[in-house]
Amino acid sequence: MNLDADACWKALSARDARFDGRFYVGVATTGIYCRPVCNVRMPRRENCRFFASAAAAEARGFRPCLRCRPELAPGHAAIDAGSRLAQGAVDLIESGVMDDGGMERLAARVGVSDRHLRRVFDAEFGVSPVEYAQTHRLLLAKRLLTDTHLPVTDIAHASGFASVRRFNALFRDRYRMAPSRLRRDAGAAEPADGLAFDLAYRPPYDFDAMLAFLRMRAVDGLEAVGENGYVRSVAVRRGGTVHAGHVEVRQLVRKHALRVIVSPSLAHVVPAVLGRVRHAFDLAADPREIGATLGALAQAHQGMRVPGTFDGFELAVRAIVGQQVSVKAARTLVGRLVATHGAHVAATAPQPGRLFPDASAIAALAPQDLARGGLVATRARAIHALAEAVAGGTLALEPGVDVEATLDALRALPGIGDWTAHYIAMRALRWPDAFLAGDLVVRRALGVTTAARAEAKSAAWRPWRAYAVMHLWKGST
Repeated sequence: MNLDADACWKALSARDARFDGRFYVGVATTGIYCRPVCNVRMPRRENCRFFASAAAAEARGFRPCLRCRPELAPGHAAIDAGSRLAQGAVDLIESGVMDDGGMERLAARVGVSDRHLRRVFDAEFGVSPVEYAQTHRLLLAKRLLTDTHLPVTDIAHASGFASVRRFNALFRDRYRMAPSRLRRDAGAAEPADGLAFDLAYRPPYDFDAMLAFLRMRAVDGLEAVGENGYVRSVAVRRGGTVHAGHVEVRQLVRKHALRVIVSPSLAHVVPAVLGRVRHAFDLAADPREIGATLGALAQAHQGMRVPGTFDGFELAVRAIVGQQVSVKAARTLVGRLVATHGAHVAATAPQPGRLFPDASAIAALAPQDLARGGLVATRARAIHALAEAVAGGTLALEPGVDVEATLDALRALPGIGDWTAHYIAMRALRWPDAFLAGDLVVRRALGVTTAARAEAKSAAWRPWRAYAVMHLWKGST
């Protein structure tokens, strides 16, 4: 990413929150890098160096500011193909993919060669994926040291380091202090039943609309939506171990962030859990940029987000179940699937007590086993075919994959048409330009009768048509 130094300086001088997370500034005289919203004394222009990522700043020898904490900066959504590829790789890195398979696995997950990924990634962030991953591990460890009471050994492993010795050595080398000193300087937080994290977003955020969407679709036993927050069960596989627990999400009143409470049982997979929360609650969106494109359509509900998902396979199953039935009926059918085939997870009331069955579990069943829960035979077969594709590794349903290739693969499965494929792309792949042209509510809201005319009318909203769908749905209720 080519940064305009003069534009960055203007944004820094104004402490413009719109640029938070879009660039970082290193100060040559202090050796420290900050977010553009940091409230420290303004440095001199000639001492500033601007970087496209925290990793690029650290690669040039700068260490993170302890006041503005670069690890807390919000992310940003990518639009063009190169940026989407690089951002998809970042999402996977931050979810811990490289901890188990390195660069080779990362490239395979985004469907390109190692060489091409390194080239695109360096152009976008100014560092290699390996350098980015190392910085991410250190910043996560810094965050866990500051915000939790986890032992240093657990923090090292949770952050993706293979050994505590390696973690201590790299932390001292990069940040010029021992991990124990940072914890002492940060002070002790109040003990809690879980690990608490704040995930930043760019305002405004219509959190009530997000909760309303999730509440209508909440599956008993799997998730619950209250007046002010959302809680669900989560399972994350790392290596050969499945870590299960609960995640609670609510909006903070005095800052632009969501408070996330993670079960201690998920401590070793914190990166993956926080990554899922970011996707599920669309924290990378920039509502100002989106609103400028959508115009009058977005005025009534500024800050509307596209609800994502904690798991792409789960979302795809729910999309298939919801074909040609009401939201309430789909919710009931998915609830039966969870109650019958979902594993138990330790829970205390009112936490959900079941996990959504993964692709391998569903693939091991016969379609008629799925149909016993009330699904019609065609949908049971569609879900079974989907599970086989995901479990077999021929289909990945996560941000960063090739959208068009994934759409084609989805439509090739029995029982999945264009509407279902685009709905999955919209919520599981996090494709901002997904558009449900065949959706009846969308066509009615646009005053057209055909999908072709809906497509034509939606052209002005590119590349944010998924957000247009959310506004059209909201306006019809």
